[in-house]
Amino acid sequence: MISDFDSYYLDKEEPNKSCLLALRSLILNQDDEVTETKKYGMPCFCFKKKMFCYLWTDKKTDEPYILFVEGKLLDHPKLETGTRSRMKIFRVNPNADLPKNTIEMLLQSALDLYRKGIIKIK
Repeated sequence: MISDFDSYYLDKEEPNKSCLLALRSLILNQDDEVTETKKYGMPCFCFKKKMFCYLWTDKKTDEPYILFVEGKLLDHPKLETGTRSRMKIFRVNPNADLPKNTIEMLLQSALDLYRKGIIKIK
């Protein structure tokens, strides 16, 4: 039986399906305390039950991106704020190789906000 989590990914068309599944795997492998849930219909990833990022696709371009909940505290030239005040996104081209090193560095930076107590975990 397909889980609710898996169905989000499996319902996508290629190349987004493979891209999102690879991103999911990268995120879940960053720390044993990272778990997956679903919020607002989106895959949401938590660190010690505190939301830290989401996976989604852009409504206009249909390209995947990682949304960092506390993105305002992250500084990287590829992160976009848009109209958001707190969150930033990292766009991913599903037709190209994943920039794995950059993604892992951003994920670790985001997780460090929680690990170091910059973002409080209840």
